[in-house]
Amino acid sequence: MANSRPKTLLKRPKLLITAVVAACFGFTLGATEWAQADATPTSPALSIHTNTAPQQALVALPDFTPIIDRYGPAVVNISSTTNKVIHQQHNPFPPNSPFYQFFQHFGAPGQAGPSHQQHEKIQSLGSGFIISPDGYIVTAGHVVRGANHIVVTLTNHHAYPAKLIGLSVRYDTALLKIDAKDLPTVPIGNSDHLKVGQWLLAVGAPFGFYNTVTQGVVSAMNRPLPDDEYIPFIQSDVPINPGNSGGPLFNMKGQVIGINDQIYTNSGGYMGLSFSIPINTVMRVVQDFKDHKPIQFGYLGVEVQDVTPQMAQALHLQEPVGALVASVMPGSPAAKAGIQPGDVIVTYDSKPVYNVGQLPPMVGNTVPGTHASVGILHHGVAETKNVLVTALPKNMDEQPGSTQPAAPAKTLKISRMDIHVQNLTPDIEKQLDVHHGVVVVGVSEGPAAEAGLMPGMIIQQINQQDVQNVSELAHIVAGLPKDQPIPMLVRQGKASIYVVITPAKK
Repeated sequence: MANSRPKTLLKRPKLLITAVVAACFGFTLGATEWAQADATPTSPALSIHTNTAPQQALVALPDFTPIIDRYGPAVVNISSTTNKVIHQQHNPFPPNSPFYQFFQHFGAPGQAGPSHQQHEKIQSLGSGFIISPDGYIVTAGHVVRGANHIVVTLTNHHAYPAKLIGLSVRYDTALLKIDAKDLPTVPIGNSDHLKVGQWLLAVGAPFGFYNTVTQGVVSAMNRPLPDDEYIPFIQSDVPINPGNSGGPLFNMKGQVIGINDQIYTNSGGYMGLSFSIPINTVMRVVQDFKDHKPIQFGYLGVEVQDVTPQMAQALHLQEPVGALVASVMPGSPAAKAGIQPGDVIVTYDSKPVYNVGQLPPMVGNTVPGTHASVGILHHGVAETKNVLVTALPKNMDEQPGSTQPAAPAKTLKISRMDIHVQNLTPDIEKQLDVHHGVVVVGVSEGPAAEAGLMPGMIIQQINQQDVQNVSELAHIVAGLPKDQPIPMLVRQGKASIYVVITPAKK
């Protein structure tokens, strides 16, 4: 059945300048009116007594003017220019012309024939804020990533060429430097003290309208997003639009507690959901930039997945919370601490882990070389592991290739699962770096297909028991209860994941 929900996108609101469109907005300010009693008396039954004195407001709304007056001059506009190479085709005929196919190869990249390249300058706008009087400026990394020329403009309209000191893609944070002195600065707050419901203030240049102020409240904390696993975002309803990226997010003390970074939208503009990078995460990166140190991320060495209600039932957990460990890297900090596949991580460094998205930023923000206590559920029993967190290996960004294992000759049918399996071969063990399990070579309509199993997957564990060969799998499955969900650990390529299967009746 097709999904009827509208498609939504996470978008970093960097403004690309292609045209300037002016819009006029009219605002009507209604003056407060007070009714006055009629000087002519009426009958007692019809007399209306009104209070002519102004009534005191029942709710005091925040006044942001002191923040803007004091720290507004420290917010800057950032313009960056990037050179882009465009390959142009020289086909003189339209696609519907009968002669189009004869000229189609001309100018096409990678084909013979004359080619023409055009260099186009793309300009983008963003925001930033000054953190030191000698010209250090913080902004979002995507505002200046790949830029050939960066210009910073202050509120007094003085413009300075900027040098890129450092940029982190994983944290989407950049540090710039301009040659200036005695600049106004913003105070840095503590984003860990931020609470849901607190007022916030954003300053930036949405759509190029400089020094624009918007306000809202904190909607959620530590919000994970799919493409930025190491950032525990601040979610708010502060209006953020293209051009706001990199600008400061203030609390009511006038302290910067975040960088405006992304919006959740299906229209390209603000729709009520904004995401900012916590300033504590930002400043850790900024300090490394200033000290000319490489950016390091904490590494635990586990692959994790969500605990669904069905998986919680299969694992005999009281509620579907935590991060289920699907695999543990050999020799990793988690392996040395005794964490195993099937364990559920429920706390990290004394902080609760409610879902899988919360764990990566917790681990990533841990300084390598420090110890962290990890609370797990091992077969439903609570345990605490002391883990020495190390630095994320450099080769972790490499994407493993898809490997389709070659099947051995002898097969065995597991009737209660409706699959055919075979033992591992030395080649498969070497290619996938696995040392136990069986290969799925055939899947029929039934429990295995419903669980998502496909040929080429490797069954490594069922009902939290390791599987060494096809005979052992058949023996374990024969003893499983009927109509009860069972956790199964499978491997596809070089990634492992738990699935839930309900074996058929004996």
